[in-house]
Amino acid sequence: MTTLIWIVAALVVIGVYLSWTAGRLDRLHSRIDAARAALDAQLLRRASVAQELGTAGVLDPAASIVLYQAAHAARQAEEEHREVAESELSQALRAVFAEVPQVEAVREAPGGEESLTELSEAVRRVPMARRFHNDAVRAARAVRKHRVVRWFRLAGHAPFPMAFEMDDEPPAVLEARTGP
Repeated sequence: MTTLIWIVAALVVIGVYLSWTAGRLDRLHSRIDAARAALDAQLLRRASVAQELGTAGVLDPAASIVLYQAAHAARQAEEEHREVAESELSQALRAVFAEVPQVEAVREAPGGEESLTELSEAVRRVPMARRFHNDAVRAARAVRKHRVVRWFRLAGHAPFPMAFEMDDEPPAVLEARTGP
């Protein structure tokens, strides 16, 4: 009889552990979803501000075209091409705002200071949002690599979390505006 009690107790402990692990994994997947939504919002904000600047007429025509096309491509990109499109927008922002005179031309235009402030904040927030997302992905991957999670299929049918890898280095001129 005592053997049966020990077996039942062991099964209860194992069941509680599996339930706790499954709950933890579920919370991590929820955290990934929230971080991805925040990242998408920041990427959309950055692309919108860049697209607005590209059509405002304050940049030279070549810079306007480059910025507008990169921002439009980033906003319209399908999920499997999104990282590349966002990286290309980062490169376009660095190319357009590589020199201080370009920034000064935008600043002198009506509403230019507000546009530059908004763009500076947007390019500063994208790397942070991406870092939060990738940290959540890394934590979920670490849990999903455990044998117990794989053997008992505690992740269910949730897709394996993927990090969002892109070039998010801001233009040096805009980065200097948002310093501490």
